[in-house]
Amino acid sequence: MFKRFKDNFIGDRKFYRSLLFLVLPMIVQQGITSFVSLLDNVMVGRLGTESMSGVAIVNQLLFIFNLAVFGGLSGASIFGAQFFGKGDHQGVRYAFRFKMIFSVAMSFLAIVVMLLFGEPLIALFLTDDGGGDLALTLNEAKDYLLVMLIGLVPFGVSQSYSSTLRETGETVAPMTASVIAILTNLVLNYILIFGSFGAPRLGVIGAAIATVISRYVEAAYLAFQTHRFPLKYVFIQGAYRSLYIPGDIVRRIFITGAPLMANELLWSVGTTMINQSYSTRGLTVVAATNIAGTAWNLFSIIMFTMGNAVSILIGQQLGAGEIEEAKRTDRRLLFFTAVLHVFIGAVLAASAPFIPLIYNTEPPVRELTTKLLLVDACALPIHAFIHATYFTIRSGGKTFVTFLFDCVYTWCFPLPIAFFLCRFTALPIVWVFFCVQFIDVVKVVIGLILLKSGMWANNIVADEG
Repeated sequence: MFKRFKDNFIGDRKFYRSLLFLVLPMIVQQGITSFVSLLDNVMVGRLGTESMSGVAIVNQLLFIFNLAVFGGLSGASIFGAQFFGKGDHQGVRYAFRFKMIFSVAMSFLAIVVMLLFGEPLIALFLTDDGGGDLALTLNEAKDYLLVMLIGLVPFGVSQSYSSTLRETGETVAPMTASVIAILTNLVLNYILIFGSFGAPRLGVIGAAIATVISRYVEAAYLAFQTHRFPLKYVFIQGAYRSLYIPGDIVRRIFITGAPLMANELLWSVGTTMINQSYSTRGLTVVAATNIAGTAWNLFSIIMFTMGNAVSILIGQQLGAGEIEEAKRTDRRLLFFTAVLHVFIGAVLAASAPFIPLIYNTEPPVRELTTKLLLVDACALPIHAFIHATYFTIRSGGKTFVTFLFDCVYTWCFPLPIAFFLCRFTALPIVWVFFCVQFIDVVKVVIGLILLKSGMWANNIVADEG
């Protein structure tokens, strides 16, 4: 009995060796990204609660753009991974072209929207609790946003290259590009925020300039490395000779990807509205949720990476027609992810009292941050399982189901809870946060039912020539 359990849910050394080979570069990349993001957050935080809150609000708005791009590319990524598993490099090339066109178009659309509506959107997050200067926060946010818009196009280009490379099994080049970019960002942040080495002290504008430059560096490196080895990355051969994509593939990507884009867009809007509900309790809550969210990203490195691993490994096996092997691999990945995050959650809980101490902020912000991190630590295994489940369902092209599982669920459960508890009750924000996080136990049950049904295990490129 144990042998059967081990085979179905744990796996052997060969399985973990291949998994480690795939995920280690992504873990390094995500780890450095999250750690530097934490340092960036600390540096901006040294400018004061208003500056940190202004930057956090803008990043929350840009989070919607980031997720919209991710969602739009995800449909093409499903096809890219399965085309590669089938050995169809032309199919991968078409998926890449679709990504480039879509990401650039979305970038320009986002720039127009933010230029027209940026200030009123920022103002939604500003509620006077006597704990900060709202006018200063608004001005800091506006200055930061205007510079950040310049970096939207290279962000989309980087996502198109890096996601396609990962679908072909190449994770080192995206990792290297990310490391170079975030180190560039870190150094420039230190110089431009505080005026080090004789540079002007630019505050939040300096932080935005550093981020924009790092995004251009990342996009340039990925393009250079990919085009440098056309025999290795076959999909790039002739990729820009034209923008042609067969109508049938465009149609199928749209059919598969439209629910994903709608999901990521509406889910990110829903998540932003949850944070906006928290913000009605004042700037202290805005600052605390910002710090807690940055720390959460640091402790969610492996969770995010395992989602990518599920997408790549399961997608390739489904594309190769190995349906039963894909199911077994997925069971192992889900079990490993959930168990591992029990231990990671324990580490986060132990670290919770110390993380806020590295910020130059008021004692009430630090105290609230500690409590929010303890809630996050307890919920981490739940969210890790849900994250891997989402990518499992998505890998087989069941994108409408993922729309229901992710976006519709968010709008039906966590968002209404946050909205009503924040506005119509005096329940302390920590307990509101607890309710929002742990309502996802319902999502775990739904995920288990969907996984057990096997409805997600589909080869969507079987008929492509």
